[in-house]
Amino acid sequence: MPSLFLRRMSEEERNDLVKRLHSSQNGSCFICEKPIDMNVHAGHVEIDHIEPIAGGGKDAPENFALTHASCNRVKQASDLRVARILSRFQDIVDEVEKENRSPNLGDILNRYEGSRYDLPVAINETTIKVSFPDIGENDLSVYPIQLDQMSGFRSAFLSLPIQYLHHDDHINPRAIGGNLRKLVEEFHKKIPQLHISLGWIDTSQGTPAKVRIFDGQHKAAAQVLLGTTWMPVRVFIDPNRDTLLTANTHAGTTLRQIAFDKSVQRSLGSSLLADRMDRYRKSLGKEDDDESFSERDLVNHFKGESREVRRYITDRVRASVTNHVDNKLRDYIDFGGRGVQKPLSYSTIDKTFYSFFILGEVLETPFNHKAEEGTNPRQLEIEQIVRLMNIIAEKVYVGMFDPSLGTRRIEYDIVNGKDIPEPHLRAFRMAKEEVIYNWLSYLGQIVQNFFITNGLPIDVKKLFQYNIPETCWGNIENFIDALSGLSLWVNRDLASSVFGGKQNYSYWQSIFETGATPDGFQVMSSGINLMDMIKQNGE
Repeated sequence: MPSLFLRRMSEEERNDLVKRLHSSQNGSCFICEKPIDMNVHAGHVEIDHIEPIAGGGKDAPENFALTHASCNRVKQASDLRVARILSRFQDIVDEVEKENRSPNLGDILNRYEGSRYDLPVAINETTIKVSFPDIGENDLSVYPIQLDQMSGFRSAFLSLPIQYLHHDDHINPRAIGGNLRKLVEEFHKKIPQLHISLGWIDTSQGTPAKVRIFDGQHKAAAQVLLGTTWMPVRVFIDPNRDTLLTANTHAGTTLRQIAFDKSVQRSLGSSLLADRMDRYRKSLGKEDDDESFSERDLVNHFKGESREVRRYITDRVRASVTNHVDNKLRDYIDFGGRGVQKPLSYSTIDKTFYSFFILGEVLETPFNHKAEEGTNPRQLEIEQIVRLMNIIAEKVYVGMFDPSLGTRRIEYDIVNGKDIPEPHLRAFRMAKEEVIYNWLSYLGQIVQNFFITNGLPIDVKKLFQYNIPETCWGNIENFIDALSGLSLWVNRDLASSVFGGKQNYSYWQSIFETGATPDGFQVMSSGINLMDMIKQNGE
């Protein structure tokens, strides 16, 4: 809401107010807290209400702040105090992005002096006694222990300094997502949340021991960002960690109590597979690193959850591909849904690369089968899918897709005459789910055809578990070169028609097969010819 107070000020009075605010803020922007240079930034600073008038703030000097004009334009909240908190969080986001990941509770705790110490405790049948000597709090606090009749788990509701809280990224590998802003605003308004964070402690190796937070990390993160130094936590005492992992996974999958995105589900499934492998080894007296048993052995052993174990197996393959250190396509995948900066959503990757090329059936061969020769079926599957992703990344996205342009309203901007660079437009259009679903399936056909024409019998369901020869990889590269060279990707006249909205898979199947849409609109002179496309330099 515009300020009547500022509107009535003379230029001299306004300049004086700017100087006073600059001084009171120690020469820094209220939002980003970076310096404001009154010479360099002249004409690019603004005065705004700290607490918006609509929220009860006064239209008076004590409620004014000085900001960079750009910070004020892109602020994520109308209340500048909240905007400043979110700007601090963005700094954390930018920092961990250098590690090719998104932040979690551990990153926020570390930034705010949390996760420093293990907790000294004394536990008996009915109470848990704690103290915090590392921060000079030597008083003893005694809390009753609650017993869950169904699970047999014991827990206590504790109030703990953040210095004694640690994030459990094994049970909860979720990144902090966009809903953090709303939580920050709610806590800022003094509105409490209905659930507290959950943690666990293992005293089997003695005390002190770590309190690990595995649920409610968004709520905890919002409070820490707002300056909370003590937090209520329900702490499970010496629980079975694998049971907590299973409970947390089911909450985000079968029970849908938590909004886990698919990439998190895959990571949790991978962890659960490792747990089942450990339990299988222990039950048969095998060594901790023994892998002489098969996926089928695991499924047969855990008969009561055979369906889940099958999913855990493929989840591990998915997670291994996604998190592979050499995966160049990862930088172009949005893991929280379809965002506006990256061309591919994880859901699209799941429905295409993983659905097409990961075997969904369990293997009869041992986990370590031909591992030393480098031809273990699952490892070969992982490495070759990553290689395919890298070829696509290098030929379509790296140096061509511009994150600053992103994906939002691209076709709308083209219709309205905005100049979108051709490499960016090509990368954006080729990444549309209904488009990539079709052309990626053709890559599978190219690989199948190579084996068949060379007289090699294969099971097409295990396609990427066969060692793909270099000649075939050359065919793949030629196809992607030819595909990315099609004129339709940079045809701006198609912005309001073919690319103007989301189409189904069959729509693009028709275009690739015939050159026209199902309703007869001509997009290309003819359909594509796979054999012509894989010939090097058109030979």
